This record gives sequence, structure tokens and C-alpha cells, in this order.
Amino acid sequence: MGDEYLRLFAEETALYNRIVVGNLFPYGLWVQLPHFLQTWLRNYIAATFIYLASGFLWCLYIYYLKRNVYVAKDSIPSRKAMLLQIYVAMKAMPWYCVLPTLSEYMVENGWTKCFSRINDVGWIGYLVYLFIYLTLVEFGIYWMHRELHDIKFLYKHLHATHHIYNKQNTLSPFAGLAFHPLDGILQAVPHVIALFIVPAHFTTHMGLLFLEAIWTANIHDCIHANLWPVMGAGYHTIHHTTYRHNYGHYTIWMDWMLGTLRDPGDDAWGKLM
Repeated sequence: MGDEYLRLFAEETALYNRIVVGNLFPYGLWVQLPHFLQTWLRNYIAATFIYLASGFLWCLYIYYLKRNVYVAKDSIPSRKAMLLQIYVAMKAMPWYCVLPTLSEYMVENGWTKCFSRINDVGWIGYLVYLFIYLTLVEFGIYWMHRELHDIKFLYKHLHATHHIYNKQNTLSPFAGLAFHPLDGILQAVPHVIALFIVPAHFTTHMGLLFLEAIWTANIHDCIHANLWPVMGAGYHTIHHTTYRHNYGHYTIWMDWMLGTLRDPGDDAWGKLM
């Protein structure tokens, strides 16, 4: 990549920094920070806002505005449980935000296969590359998640933090990011590894990383939407109760191919509930 092209990435990240950090802090306060720290601060602010806003709005809708429609009253998590999930997530959030910041740094330095403009590859190329990117992410997250269960040391010291929420009345949208910091980073790493394998649109990559906060909120609300082949909350709630099924992220394909799929419609699942 030429210097002119790499400058496009730097200009784009600088623009995002001005939009977020520049509108919240006095110019003289943040502009002196190194670009890397500006980017981390922007990511931290954006991730925190997305996590808290999406979690709060979703809880408001399913637990209060639609009380007893999607979730029975006696299955609604206590405020104490949700506040604990927020506490765990917010302790980890500064560390989570190191990953997208490093990702941007690597893109800006030309170490990845990222491209800046869709017209560099055309819409067909963009969609083909996006499909391959998402397939790699699905593959990577499935195996990362599965190994966090299968390797006992990793489960005990990392993933067990998330699995204290193992019943419907303890799971909530706020549990989506309630991980040990390293656990959360490891499960997002496939997004970054994919950048070294397949050309990816930089803005799309960043958007998908931050949409993880909304996606994980959705799959922890215990509402089975039954949108095949999406790995929705019905499947993921089973994962939190059996610990051995439904490791996938966006879809059920990896679990189906590798024999770890358990469908919410199974009679055995009804007994668990």
C-alpha cells in the first residue's frame, strides 16, 4: 500500500476521534494526546455508550414496557443481578477497547489487507469479501469459545466469570459483555485475525466490532426469536445451562457441522426450562 492510501485510514480514524472526543472534551485537553490514546479514548466512550444504551433500552422494552409478553415476571433478573453484570462489564471495558485500538493501528500502518473505499473493489467484491470475513469470524469465535470451555484452566480462570449467569432469571442483555477482560478480548480476536487473511472494508470491520455489544445483548435476553439459521437467544440460553452446546456466534452452522447443536425446540430443552 502506498503512503497516500494509508493516509486515508489515518484521516478516517482522526475524523472519528474529532467527532467523539472533540465534542466531549476541550480541544486543548485532548489534542495533545498521542493519536493512539485518542483512538483508545474514543473507542472506550463509544463502546461504553453502546453497551449501556442498548442494554438499558432493551431491558426497558422487554422487562417493563412488554412485561409478561416476552419474559414472565418471575423470570426477570433482579436489579442486583443486572447491576453486577454492568459492574463486571465496565471493569473489563478499558481492556476490551485495546483490541479495536490495536486493530486500527495495524490498519493505519498497512499491516492488514484492509481497504478504505468500497469502490476500490466494487460492490460485488465488497459483498464477497464480507461473506468470507464473516465466515472466518464465525469459525474463529466458535473454536475460541469451545476451547474456553474444553481447556479447564481457561474455563476456571477466564470463562467461568461469564457462566455464573446460568439460569433465565440471572441472564439479561447486560450479561452480554460481562466477561473476564482477557476472555472478552479472545472471543473478539477472530475479527482482527481475519484482516490478515481476507480484504476487508475498514469501516465495516470497525462497525462489526462495535455491533458486538448489541449482538451479545440480544443473545442474552432469553427470548427465542426462531430465525433460522441465526444463533439467537434461545440457542444461547441453552449454552448457559448445558455448557456443552451452541458455541456459535451469529449462526448455528458450526454447531450443526460439528455435532454441538441443541435446538430450543427439543423436548430435553423443555425439561431444562
